[in-house]
Amino acid sequence: MVLEKKIVSMAKATQIASRKMALVSTSEKNQALRLMAKAILTNKNFLIKENKKDLDTAIKSNYSKALVDRLTLDDKRIKSMADCLLGTAKLKDPVGEVISSFRRPNGLKINKIRTPIGVVGIIYESRPNVTSDCIGLCLKSGNAVILKGGKEALYSNKAIFDVLKKSLKKTRIPLDAIQMISSTDRKSVNILLKLNEYVDVIVPRGGEGLIKFVTENSRIPVIKHYKGVCHTYVSHLANLKMAHNICLNAKIQRPGVCNAMETMIVHEKIAKKFLPLMINDFIKAGVEIRGCADTQKFVSGVKKATKNDWSEEYLDLVLSVKVVKSLTQAFDHINTFGSKHSDAIITKSKKEADEFFRAVDSSCVYANASTRFTDGYEFGFGAEVGISTDKLHARGPMALPELTTYKYVILGSGQVRT
Repeated sequence: MVLEKKIVSMAKATQIASRKMALVSTSEKNQALRLMAKAILTNKNFLIKENKKDLDTAIKSNYSKALVDRLTLDDKRIKSMADCLLGTAKLKDPVGEVISSFRRPNGLKINKIRTPIGVVGIIYESRPNVTSDCIGLCLKSGNAVILKGGKEALYSNKAIFDVLKKSLKKTRIPLDAIQMISSTDRKSVNILLKLNEYVDVIVPRGGEGLIKFVTENSRIPVIKHYKGVCHTYVSHLANLKMAHNICLNAKIQRPGVCNAMETMIVHEKIAKKFLPLMINDFIKAGVEIRGCADTQKFVSGVKKATKNDWSEEYLDLVLSVKVVKSLTQAFDHINTFGSKHSDAIITKSKKEADEFFRAVDSSCVYANASTRFTDGYEFGFGAEVGISTDKLHARGPMALPELTTYKYVILGSGQVRT
């Protein structure tokens, strides 16, 4: 009961702050972002010290290497957090942008303009940089935000949040515009999900279990940032050297993130030539291969893939490999087992790439590039709240424009309806 009262009170205060945020100017928001970036760098040692508490717990709890990697804050990542805030400050403010404008025969001028959503609730796991990225994006887009991080990053998230909130004291941003639920009690998420009177949208970022739980229990609209079961299809018309480099990058550059490749699909015409060398290099990099029967035919010693493997987000050095007879089989497999996140084709054929783009039902589709580019920073958005796999409102990297809705502003000169 005490926890519920505390969270309800927080949500009420955040809603009041969100109304004030609508009146904060672009220059005032940018000043706040620059001060937050400076605070992150100034408090680097404190952030690393608090992060070590989470890392010690993770190691004692025998968390996977991928999870430990997502948890880790070092000099480079802290600088990246600060750079992200500075980059967001340089981006165009979406609030007030005129999406369309037209005049009716009766003289009414109707403007469709971007406006903040209001209060954004973000529930996330593991990665501490999400704390600063989401605060920066929500403030720049004129929103207030309530954050609920995972217990794995409890100390790191709280340290980042405290540093950023303290820096806002010198700005026009209302302090209640950023809030964090620091309780590790699972009930706290349930309480937040029922506060549709005060919170306008929920954005969950994390594993399949978290997304499913939030979707099933929320009274608030949810923009799902579902798991990343990403595919790369190597066509028989591919440049095989390019395909080798892209596939290696997509899997091993950072395997514990949602845009890493989880399944590689290869056309049977080039499988005999391509797979032995490709799989050998994966194995050298520490990747466990789970292949279909045809993959096992071309490369000995490969573990047989189960049906569950095709829809698995490993977030680790594990890769499923599927051999297909055609482009149609490739995109049928992707649409059946994928998560609508990011999928790529490697081909020299523009016609084939265009067909892949039309047929694959994912938020981001690539030709001749790694799926690892599905990222707000890489897209030039500064950062993202997450990668939306939904089809309505926001899809793909969810950045500043996707953190707004719109309203109609109508200008008249005394018109009345007859």
